[in-house]
Amino acid sequence: MKAAITTKAGSPEVIEIQEVDKPEIKPGWVLIKVEAFGLNRSELFTRRGDSPGVDFPRIQGIECVGIVEEDPSNTYSKGQQVAAIMGGMGRIFDGGYAEYTLAPLEIIFPFKSKLPWEVLGAIPEMFQTVSGSLNQALEIQKGETLLIRGGTSSIGMLSCQLAKSKGLSVIATTRNTKKKQVLLDNGVDHVVIDGGSIEEQVSKFIQKGLTKCSS
Repeated sequence: MKAAITTKAGSPEVIEIQEVDKPEIKPGWVLIKVEAFGLNRSELFTRRGDSPGVDFPRIQGIECVGIVEEDPSNTYSKGQQVAAIMGGMGRIFDGGYAEYTLAPLEIIFPFKSKLPWEVLGAIPEMFQTVSGSLNQALEIQKGETLLIRGGTSSIGMLSCQLAKSKGLSVIATTRNTKKKQVLLDNGVDHVVIDGGSIEEQVSKFIQKGLTKCSS
């Protein structure tokens, strides 16, 4: 199979497309035919040699989406859509920058979607980050107000959507006045143009103080 191998720590040129053996299946792991994968800033740090415990050469990629090629546990059926994410993927063991990847059962999530693979490939890590921040860290509740700094980032846009689906009011900031309508179209209740200080503007939209904040 083809894989993007990070041959050693360094600049982007250390990544080479090579022919390597398809991973051999083993108990507790699932062989996935990779259809798409996202690119994450943490992978840049790993490639530069800034992630502790990473040995090179390494197939990077902390997430991927694809279809099950083989699962000895029969948890998933051949051809089933799955996502794999984190858990040492692309760092401790080879990750998603390849035609096939072998991932442990505990980091695999089944799904059904008709979205294009290139869209699905951008979802896992982004959704995990936002869901973890809002639900596990902030424990958001219906009726609360969420302030999102940098609302037009992918994380900011998704944070708004998930917060609105749970019945929160959302205030989002942007430094670009031209992006105000983009935020409103995404469901934001109030847009604050960030000129360096936002306290006075935000206070106009709340009456009992800001309950939760996310950046």
